[in-house]
Amino acid sequence: MTVVALALAACGGSGEPAEGGGGPTTLTVTVWNLAKTPEFTALFQAFEKANPGVKVKPVDILADDYQDKVTTMLAGGDKSDVITIKNVTDYARYSSRGQLVDVTDLATSADAAKLAGLQAYNTGNTYYALPYRQDFWLLYYNKTLLDKAGIKLTGAMTWDDYAKYAQQLTGDKDGKKVHGTYHHTWRSVVQAISAAQTGGDQLGGDYAFFTDQYTMALDLQKKGAVMDFGTASAQQADYRNVFGTGAAAMMPMGTWYISGILEAKKKGESQVDWALAPMPQRAGSGEAVTFGSPTGFAVNKRSESADLAKKFVQFAASRAGAEAIAQVGVVPALQDPAITEAYFKLEGMPSDELSKKAFEPGKVVLEMPVSDKSSDVDTILNEEHQLIMVGEKSVADGIRSMNERVKNEVLN
Repeated sequence: MTVVALALAACGGSGEPAEGGGGPTTLTVTVWNLAKTPEFTALFQAFEKANPGVKVKPVDILADDYQDKVTTMLAGGDKSDVITIKNVTDYARYSSRGQLVDVTDLATSADAAKLAGLQAYNTGNTYYALPYRQDFWLLYYNKTLLDKAGIKLTGAMTWDDYAKYAQQLTGDKDGKKVHGTYHHTWRSVVQAISAAQTGGDQLGGDYAFFTDQYTMALDLQKKGAVMDFGTASAQQADYRNVFGTGAAAMMPMGTWYISGILEAKKKGESQVDWALAPMPQRAGSGEAVTFGSPTGFAVNKRSESADLAKKFVQFAASRAGAEAIAQVGVVPALQDPAITEAYFKLEGMPSDELSKKAFEPGKVVLEMPVSDKSSDVDTILNEEHQLIMVGEKSVADGIRSMNERVKNEVLN
């Protein structure tokens, strides 16, 4: 046993030379759905090219399991070097538990001043992550199906128009059911847009402002204009496949999906003629309001290559990182007119004026406020969201439960 232990110690356990040991250095980064998320490969290749001798090793996790898996990994002492922060709720959870390295020196540098979404990571003037991507939600639509139905989009529609079009676009195509729209199972599809467009506070404990959006979503589900929540959950529906195969005519979704559909079109996996429109708005709205969130990288507190990990986090947020992901259709956090111009010149990008207008919303509200209470509130809102959407609770009863649970279990 002693001989085996000494042998393992001599080879560093993983078989990879330690940083500064003269050989190639491996940097592990947690990611989700690597094969369908081209930005990760683009970033890793760019970083390896800029740092000869460094090899980035992705820790690939299913997208639906990502948050739970990473939470468990960090709690169990996992030593992956870089953690991809999928949303601000996860960030609040990991940073409040002391699981991330302080990168305030990077966040307060002159180079970070142009990073959209950076302030979402500000926790008491301390930062534990940098954004490399800044997404917001808009509406994807199938131009062929809308043209066939005689629907012409010229600007941001109201939610009433959206519901009407969804029913009008529902039908059969080549013997296959086509829904007018698709709502993914995330609670943000209903709750975050409600908060953004009504000014509601998702941490406040009073969720009456969710009512209108739930009423519309359930009505479309009842009328068969959207895949029902239970089916989407049970089948673990992939929104990329739903829209990319023409099974839905419209879909509210984040800008990150652009890279996915560009890749699918390039590989011949999708034939959809698609375009973009602003998110639908509440009647009487004077500006286009949507919600969004940064995606970032953080250094695991248990990383044994923290300096190299910080170097990667800084690179991903830099101009070089922005250029790498913009080339595959991802909206970088770094705000630069030249990068945006190049973005819309990508092969396969829609070039119509409405698609470009969709990229200039009047207001982007953070998907979930950052607080030490965000994680607990998110859990409750998600549980009640699922019960409402599968019909286990009425909208009124579900919202009543949200109010009571958040006030009793979190705020008090």
